[in-house]
Amino acid sequence: MKISTKGIYGIKAMVDLAIYSEKHKVTLKSICERQSISERYLEQIFALLRKGGLIKGVKGAQGGYILIKEAKEITIGEILRVVEGEIKAVNIEEHNMDNLDKCIAENLWEKLNKTINDFTDEITLEFLAQKYKEKQEEIIMYYI
Repeated sequence: MKISTKGIYGIKAMVDLAIYSEKHKVTLKSICERQSISERYLEQIFALLRKGGLIKGVKGAQGGYILIKEAKEITIGEILRVVEGEIKAVNIEEHNMDNLDKCIAENLWEKLNKTINDFTDEITLEFLAQKYKEKQEEIIMYYI
């Protein structure tokens, strides 16, 4: 499994949203500027995230985006499944499998796929946002 730029940017934008939407709505443009992501590309990703029920767009002069759920309730696995589809290291096609293929599929590939999903489902937006804030504080302390 290789996570595409769509998945990577989706995660970055969602973490950015978790950090900056605590106080107010966040504009797409501000996320793009902070994360160096093309606005047109992020619009496509945000359309998927809206459709997937993770974010909400608010129109108007004070408009922008907000998380629909709290950051502690949104996992990286959830984001990846919304923007990338199923998270799998290996696609298992059960037709035309001989006994060796079935043995490998059951004892290796299925377990690997489960491990990847379990791992990404353990990491929340809140966790990554907090780690980012801690890193920023370290940088500030270094300069003082």
